[in-house]
Amino acid sequence: MTSLEFRDRLARRARRARAPLTLNMLGPLEAYFRLLAQWNARINLTALPLDAPTDETFDRLLVEPLVAALQVPTHTLSVWFDLGSGGGSPAIPLKIARPALRLTMVESKERKGAFLREAIRTLGLVDTTVETERFEVASDKTGYKSMADLVTVRAVKTDVVLFETAAQMLKQGGRLLLFRPSHSPSADPQGFERASTVPLIESPPSFLSIYRRVFHVEQSRRT
Repeated sequence: MTSLEFRDRLARRARRARAPLTLNMLGPLEAYFRLLAQWNARINLTALPLDAPTDETFDRLLVEPLVAALQVPTHTLSVWFDLGSGGGSPAIPLKIARPALRLTMVESKERKGAFLREAIRTLGLVDTTVETERFEVASDKTGYKSMADLVTVRAVKTDVVLFETAAQMLKQGGRLLLFRPSHSPSADPQGFERASTVPLIESPPSFLSIYRRVFHVEQSRRT
């Protein structure tokens, strides 16, 4: 696939999803995709086909994060943690769309962490770092507690441990963005209230559930 073919196809998929995409973003997004394909031949970063990418490959890896960027302010120095970053999506495409965010990608596997650091270097991403450890461990660090304005998660089990970890990291009013394959009407987890659920891609469907961190009076007195 030539660079022109890649960019034309990405632009068409982005238009279809009404995702924000500028000319300045095309180069970094292509560089990320090419690097991902190169490393994926050696370590398992994604199960999506990269040598002959499908529409779902474009949508899942690149377009979904761009649609999600509509839910994040354009000009901000917000502190952002991405948990279980894996192959770098949604974090890296979202960082390309919102470069002012201060991003820390948390990934427990050393080889994936090495890929993420190489992506940061290759793309020249500023205010972007990688922590190679379990996110439950990272959340216990003094410098990470109640520091985040934003936490993003995809392809991580949404259990009590995840919500407790995000709750430790987020400030009052901070937001947790969960990338999900379906819209869940479940009750709000402790310490959060659901702000909204927005559709990302029509087929196969995907959604972004947005939760706001809330401290009850009892919690505030203990912290």
